[in-house]
Amino acid sequence: MRIAIAADHAGLPLKGPIADHLRARGHEVVDFGTDSPEPIDYPIVIAPAARAVASGECALGIVLGGSGTGEQIVANKIRGIRCVEGIDPVTARLAREHNDANVLALGARIVGLQLALGCVDAFLAGVFEGGRHVARLARIARIEAEERGEA
Repeated sequence: MRIAIAADHAGLPLKGPIADHLRARGHEVVDFGTDSPEPIDYPIVIAPAARAVASGECALGIVLGGSGTGEQIVANKIRGIRCVEGIDPVTARLAREHNDANVLALGARIVGLQLALGCVDAFLAGVFEGGRHVARLARIARIEAEERGEA
């Protein structure tokens, strides 16, 4: 599976180990940066990664920052992205199963490496359940269209 990954300077400590973890499990990692500890504005790297998922270039995405919150907000501005901030493996898995989430945000200052890897594995293992969740996702899409003046 092709997986987009992006981090600002604060998320950089998790990016390399997560990318290595994904590659070790046979995934192709598409790295959108950064590779420097110099401070950057996270939208610069997060938006391109989210666009790669939205366009289908990548199946899923992982975005990293200090808290993961800003990264989640940026990713969710891209139409078709359903990004969840992972704080534990259960929420990461449920985001895929119930919300068909396609991007996982993690905060390097919030979760350590082992917890982050657990979130990544749970996120990748989750499979959208469909059923009652389909109507909910349709409602979310309608709200998004209304907010853009398309409804």
